[in-house]
Amino acid sequence: MTIDWSTCKEVERIPDKVSGEWLFRGTRVPVRSLFENLEDGASLSDFLDWFPGVSRQQAENVLAHAAASLGVTAES
Repeated sequence: MTIDWSTCKEVERIPDKVSGEWLFRGTRVPVRSLFENLEDGASLSDFLDWFPGVSRQQAENVLAHAAASLGVTAES
């Protein structure tokens, strides 16, 4: 399943910026870098320390958008 990032206000895609990848709005940080770092065992706090241009709110909203797009709900 593919995520439609065009409906997420926290990201943007500019053809001439970082090869047209989806980026956190106002940065050069690719959205995929969040998922790659989490997959490799980093915490959200680690990611935010490594990419200070990305706010916690942006990252949390991107994760929520991805979860909603994939039909994933938080476990209690």
